Amino acid sequence: MKFVDEFRDPVKARVLVKQIEKLVQRIALCRQRPLQLMEVCGGHTHSIFKYGIEQMLPDTIELVHGPGCPVCVLPMGRVDDCVALAQHPNIIFATFGDAMRVPGSRKSLLQAKAEGADVRLVYSPMDALKLARDNPTREVVFFALGFETTMPSTALTILRAEAEDLRNFSVFCNHITIIPTIKAILDSPELTLDGFLGPGHVSMVIGSEPYEFIARHYRKPVVISGFEPLDILQSLWMVVKQLAEGRCEVENQYQRVVPEAGNNAALAAVQKVFQLREFFEWRGLGSIDHSGVKLRDAYARFDAECKYPIPNLKIADPKSCQCGEVLKGVIKPWQCKVFGTACTPEMPLGSLMVSSEGACAAVYNYGRIDLVDILKKREAADAQREHQT
Repeated sequence: MKFVDEFRDPVKARVLVKQIEKLVQRIALCRQRPLQLMEVCGGHTHSIFKYGIEQMLPDTIELVHGPGCPVCVLPMGRVDDCVALAQHPNIIFATFGDAMRVPGSRKSLLQAKAEGADVRLVYSPMDALKLARDNPTREVVFFALGFETTMPSTALTILRAEAEDLRNFSVFCNHITIIPTIKAILDSPELTLDGFLGPGHVSMVIGSEPYEFIARHYRKPVVISGFEPLDILQSLWMVVKQLAEGRCEVENQYQRVVPEAGNNAALAAVQKVFQLREFFEWRGLGSIDHSGVKLRDAYARFDAECKYPIPNLKIADPKSCQCGEVLKGVIKPWQCKVFGTACTPEMPLGSLMVSSEGACAAVYNYGRIDLVDILKKREAADAQREHQT
């Protein structure tokens, strides 16, 4: 984007907020409880807290922060699998930077690197492929992670590795899919959601049609949103306008980037290389059917899970960590028992405090909250529980 000032205009922001306030007054449900609108994407969560958007909205709108951060939903057992691969003496383990500090049950990839494992930070899977070319006597494993946004780049890299007949390159596939995740959230009895901000980057690949079931079967409006402040405010206005008018549709606010049919070339590469897993384990959400992908049999020689022994154990999160409840939107980040004390960006206990798109990290860095006040309230609540027992 060449110009950003036009997407951060405070005058236009105030106009949008006024229009949202007027629309909310027309919605009968707001007289009983706040509207609950979920932004699925972690990028939206980051922008919402960075620009103070939540504080601009009326009290009759509550934003629920969804599980759209792929690093945050990675279960602890899969992190342990990464560490096991990285500690193999002949493996160069290549990963994106935001996955380096995600805690496993014993250590993170960063700690494994400090202990001697050859863990390399890369900016794309093509960087990992170059490592394989430059180190023909070593095995290079790329940590493939992310929603449909990053799937095409992994798929195209595997196709390039096949074309070059690189025998020392493979991927540890942890790619996940957005649609089954949203369905699992909608089927959760713990949540009462009234509408969604659809993820912009994922939609750039898959288009807008896959979200139609949300409007058609669940009767919830969806607006695919960009990431600048005015993008998010306009998208919220569009969702609230649908609710005020009794409509449930899929609308695309991010038309400058998201085509209705998605990216055909990217989808073709993904379809060629990947197939759906029967199920995939998510942090905080449990096992969700068809929510992850794996390499097709034709590309098994590039699949690290086929080439190397991997523990593949299920590891429960620490009992004190409430990442699961935050991911599902059941509690706010600051309501977690260890938020801001045992769990901080410098010393994260849970994955939501690691990634910049994690809800806890976003709140901690930009949330304009009073940690001292939160700690006092938490201590008072603990004291009251002890007194009652």
